Amino acid sequence: MQVRWVTSPGSRLQGKRILLTGHTGFKGGWLSLWLSRLGAEVRGVSLPPQEPSLFDGAGIGDLIDSRLADINDRAELERAVGDFRPQIIIHMAAQSLVRPSYADPVGTFLTNVMGTANVLDLGRRQPDLRGIVVVTSDKCYDNREWVWGYRETDPMGGKDPYSASKGAAELAAEAWSQSFFQEPGGPRIVRVRAGNVFGGGDWAEDRLIPDIMRGARSGQPTVIRNPGSVRPWQHVLEPLSGYLTLAEWLLEDPERVAGAWNFGPGNEATVDVATLIATLSLHWPGGLPYRIEPAPNGLPEAGLLRLDSTKAHVKLGWKPRLDLSSALSLTAEWYRADAEGQDMRAFTEAQIDAYVDRCGRELVFHPMNDGASA
Repeated sequence: MQVRWVTSPGSRLQGKRILLTGHTGFKGGWLSLWLSRLGAEVRGVSLPPQEPSLFDGAGIGDLIDSRLADINDRAELERAVGDFRPQIIIHMAAQSLVRPSYADPVGTFLTNVMGTANVLDLGRRQPDLRGIVVVTSDKCYDNREWVWGYRETDPMGGKDPYSASKGAAELAAEAWSQSFFQEPGGPRIVRVRAGNVFGGGDWAEDRLIPDIMRGARSGQPTVIRNPGSVRPWQHVLEPLSGYLTLAEWLLEDPERVAGAWNFGPGNEATVDVATLIATLSLHWPGGLPYRIEPAPNGLPEAGLLRLDSTKAHVKLGWKPRLDLSSALSLTAEWYRADAEGQDMRAFTEAQIDAYVDRCGRELVFHPMNDGASA
């Protein structure tokens, strides 16, 4: 029998206790706002936000229970969680950039692998837990520069410290899943992999769109290292809608969704850097100044990466709602509003609401068939 849920992503999370690591980061900030609007009871655990940040700019600390702690410090993590008794854990805290992983490979592995292990081990001792959403990356795959998208059953790998650490985090999550999360009727782990995510409020150094936006606001041209590199680009709200969908399923029937899931864009949004910049320029008054200049140290980065999200399309009814131009338009609008001094909490919430309206009531949640896990 087909199961149909006709509500928007995350609507069944109202009143639920959600532990969110990495809530002071870019994706964590957007998810904190979305969960708050859904009426979830959110406790965030993270390092202090960097400056500037969406967390501070949108006043997210006033909306959720924010606890500052390092997931690499087990005792500190346990104190931050305390007696919260989460029903769902969404683990986002990470060292999230490729190039800084070359400067600090050990720190990258410490946070992305051992930090993940600490969160998973804390999770298995939570009495009300229904499931854990472990957020990794599309770069967790052993990238062979194939022209087709990677599927959830493809092997993990990584030729740079960041990518390898994300592959290792996936292996750790699967080990905890098989060792400690197999009790009938008990909680389960899902592992989620998104594409190259962008959107308003990302201020990270050495990340393409934040660098471009800083250049646009300062009038200085942005240095582009690899204009021909192809990536699966998507607005931050797209994968977050998939994470929320899985969180709902974990509450309802954890066994049906245990395993790995890709949430990537459509083929039209898997483009090279030059095309991305040209499209973004159409939504910025006067265009965007930049110059092409290969990286002097020649640190290797993958030239081609695609994701196959067929599993999420078929089994969850999930699909991208924004084409590339629409996603970049939302992003440009956010940074213009911020530059104009608008109320960025209200503006960001309005973008979330507009996205949810776009999802509408077309979502169809199918029952998980045999073999849904990967």
